[in-house]
Amino acid sequence: MKTTPEHYPRYYPRFLNKRITEALDDTPVVLIAGPRQSGKTTLVLRIANQEMRYLTLDDEVTLLAAANDPVGFIRNLDRAVIDEIQRAPQLLLAIKKSIDEDRRPGRFLLTGSANLMTLPTVADSLAGRMETLKLFPLSQSELHHCSTNWLDFVFAGEPPTTSTPVVGDDLVEMVLRGGYPEAITRATLRRRAIWCQQYVDAIIQRDVLDIASIEKLDQLPRLLSALTQIAGQMCNYSKLGGQVGLDHKTAAKYIGIFEQMYLIRRVSVWSNNQLKRVVKTPKIQFIDSGLLSALAKITPDIVRQDRTRFGNILESFVFSELLKFTTIADDEYQILYYRDHDQYEVDFVIENFAGEIVGVELKGAATVKQNDLRGLKRLQNTAGDKFKLGIVLYDGTETLPLGDSLWAAPISTLWAE
Repeated sequence: MKTTPEHYPRYYPRFLNKRITEALDDTPVVLIAGPRQSGKTTLVLRIANQEMRYLTLDDEVTLLAAANDPVGFIRNLDRAVIDEIQRAPQLLLAIKKSIDEDRRPGRFLLTGSANLMTLPTVADSLAGRMETLKLFPLSQSELHHCSTNWLDFVFAGEPPTTSTPVVGDDLVEMVLRGGYPEAITRATLRRRAIWCQQYVDAIIQRDVLDIASIEKLDQLPRLLSALTQIAGQMCNYSKLGGQVGLDHKTAAKYIGIFEQMYLIRRVSVWSNNQLKRVVKTPKIQFIDSGLLSALAKITPDIVRQDRTRFGNILESFVFSELLKFTTIADDEYQILYYRDHDQYEVDFVIENFAGEIVGVELKGAATVKQNDLRGLKRLQNTAGDKFKLGIVLYDGTETLPLGDSLWAAPISTLWAE
């Protein structure tokens, strides 16, 4: 199955639409947070009815008015959509004042391209008054119009299957393209790479300054480039910072900024002991595999010549698909990883609200070997009754049993009905 841009419509129905509508029915303020160019503006404009005024803080005049008189700016609004709220976070305190005076649901629909909850003075300003929903780049389920939530499905104890597997070169092409709506419509690899580079440049030159004071702005592109080399690996801040001339504290701070901008995610280790999760070394995952592949300069030709260059990109792709499922799932899920002192590892450990887990090991080949189950079996023994399923996702076509609660399943089950 070829996955070229002509197969994708210009508008993509988003699964988060239903969650936003539900939140607007009973909550005064709804914030749609996620990376720039993930489709937030398109989505809120389709949801907002004619009674809601639309304002974007990317407009410099609007931004100036909001910054100079936030209370007056909000006072004149009854119901409104405010785009890119992180550019004037002082508006949130004015919104709080307005909501305290009039708590009708659905008064404000906000979008933000940075994690506002990490900003000083903001985290508590709208507690109990605002619901935050995450919108990431397009999932393969959205692109292929498949409504099954893989996480809810496997936690019900069902091994995932697909009648239309995507394998080999078609899978590589899909992974390297990613999910940014603008990027996937670009006809060639070169055009997508140009878009990705300009996208990152714009974020670093403009958006970062909205949320942080950066002394060495010129170091951010070098740090991001270094992060592409350790995607899917544990992050040693001292070693990473040394590569770009930063001390470990500054490197950790700057990585936190990339995380706030929804470019990367630090993934914690799974442990039966909740406290140990905090002190263990996190893994770095990119939110979008297309952006990662463009920054790392990985092409289909390179993958065909050296398949080992594909592993970390594929891992970020699967992480991203799982992450997108968490935003619309019936249950609450955390995505973690497993590694113990004996070097047993599992790429992803998904934990639900009840503490039950599903282990996911990733295999970029068409065959699964006994050794590929090594980490899952250790995790199964460690988790005991909390272990629901262990799944090896591989570049194959069939779902096959591999033992007690252990299965091999095609990667493409992630977007199968």
